Amino acid sequence: MDVVEEAVQAGPPLAGRRAVVSGAASGIGAAAVRAFLAAGAEVVGLFHTTPPPDELKERCEWVTCDVRDRGSVDAAFERAASVLGGIDVLLHAAGGWQPSTPESLSDDEFDLVVDINLRSTIVANQAAFRHMRHSGGQIINLGSGEGVRGNPLAPGYAIAKAGVHAWTRSVAAAWGRCGVTVNALAPAVSTRGAERLWEHLGEEVAAKFQEGLRTSMPLRGELGDPDTDLGPVMVFLASTGARFMTGQLIAVDGGLQMLGA
Repeated sequence: MDVVEEAVQAGPPLAGRRAVVSGAASGIGAAAVRAFLAAGAEVVGLFHTTPPPDELKERCEWVTCDVRDRGSVDAAFERAASVLGGIDVLLHAAGGWQPSTPESLSDDEFDLVVDINLRSTIVANQAAFRHMRHSGGQIINLGSGEGVRGNPLAPGYAIAKAGVHAWTRSVAAAWGRCGVTVNALAPAVSTRGAERLWEHLGEEVAAKFQEGLRTSMPLRGELGDPDTDLGPVMVFLASTGARFMTGQLIAVDGGLQMLGA
């Protein structure tokens, strides 16, 4: 039986997969929960201050977690593993965009953006690995094109996401021996974070920025949809079809930034 026949007989692409999604109550995290459930996975969603959306509240287990706090993360993953009977997939979507400028970036702003984006990735990945090290698994982190090209409007965020990319490559090299793959996504999709950017820029500058997208993004010229454009990619990376991919930063951005190896 070849790989294609195995996939057809297996049914939904994530049937039997046990997935944890952080930052699951909104944005890309909520899109991941919807996509994983539709693909047949069992899901535990982690959330902090934003409550789970009504349409997902009863469809999976929800666990409170402050991803900046190691104790909270460890407890949440223990709870998730107990509910699911193990963990096969982590999609770490928790994070946040913070505006600033290179000359005004304060220590407090830097600490905040690094904690929520980079430190949370490290702590969540470590917690997931403890449950995957003997059976294998797939970890998907959220990077950003800003971590590649930089961003003068949010330098701390760009630094933090560049750190996520380096961390992803580092642990992919270390954990591959255990059958654990680690990849990162660099999406350009419409989320509350994108809306905050438009608000920060102001109406006139935001309009010019969006006009620039229409000329510089080869596909459609506008931010993608978290469900229809990013969801299928997240499902693929969480499936056994991605078993021979690790340490990659994958742009899902309509061609806005074409990343090489």
